[in-house]
Amino acid sequence: MELRIFTEPQQGASYDDVLAVAQATEAHGFDAFFRSDHYLKMGDVSGLPGPTDAWLTLAALGRETTRIKLGTLVTAGTFRYPGPLAISVAQADVMSGGRVELGIGAGWYEEEHRAYGIPFPSVKERFERLEEQLAIITGLWETPEGKTFSYEGAHYAVADSPALPKPAQRPRPPIIIGGHGAKTTPRLAATYAQEFNLPFAPVETLVTQRERVSAACEAIDRDPATMTWSAALAVCCGQDEAEIARRAKNIGREVDELRENGAAGTPDEVVAKLGRYAEAGASRIYLQVLDLQDLDHLALLGEAVLPQVQEKSGRSE
Repeated sequence: MELRIFTEPQQGASYDDVLAVAQATEAHGFDAFFRSDHYLKMGDVSGLPGPTDAWLTLAALGRETTRIKLGTLVTAGTFRYPGPLAISVAQADVMSGGRVELGIGAGWYEEEHRAYGIPFPSVKERFERLEEQLAIITGLWETPEGKTFSYEGAHYAVADSPALPKPAQRPRPPIIIGGHGAKTTPRLAATYAQEFNLPFAPVETLVTQRERVSAACEAIDRDPATMTWSAALAVCCGQDEAEIARRAKNIGREVDELRENGAAGTPDEVVAKLGRYAEAGASRIYLQVLDLQDLDHLALLGEAVLPQVQEKSGRSE
């Protein structure tokens, strides 16, 4: 099983804060650094100093890290036109030496759209737009050099595009699609994604979603074994109860709630919780780290959780 670090910088983090966490992620042996794509805080935090743009940040991190994968959970399809998004992600992929992955969804947080003047269509239209975006982004990346790409959809049209620049990864960076939807999400994942991610849900829901996505793969003659299955869980780890409680308080959560809904407790407890997701088929877990000032938390996870997970999955290094 791979462990990845996943952050929510809109809750209050500068680029320097994000950089420190990304470099700690790399130094402590994790596989990847991912971040949300949001422009507005959630809850009663101040949000200061304000949001950082996901793809601008990831492009910069591509120059300041060397090994870890970099990506979004998830880019909101409402934020950017598909052509410019394809350009941004391709450029970030080149800047990182081919380490970028695109998690993308339909967008859901209406308040941030109002706060920054971004249109927020109905759920139906957002998913229609997402499907067209996926067709355009993958089409642009996969078009051979010297050829052009065109697409005519209900919401987006692309005419005779030179389909440049190309990403470093060929034919394209991996795409991650996830969520709890029963029909459209599994179909889009089967059609376009290399990874299906289930965020913040119990093991039983992962089993259900795997079955749905697998069925969608089989419906288009795709082998479900070609899909990577992953989950995202809030993490709160400590050497003892006092440390666990302190970390939970710092992110405004209750220890019991985190133990039930996230990966919380001592290193052994966290490893046991992750093991249940591994048994359900997840080969990759995104550990949502909410306090970006607490680099000691990352160190503990890297020293006491990651080696156990690697040993259990045969990845001991």
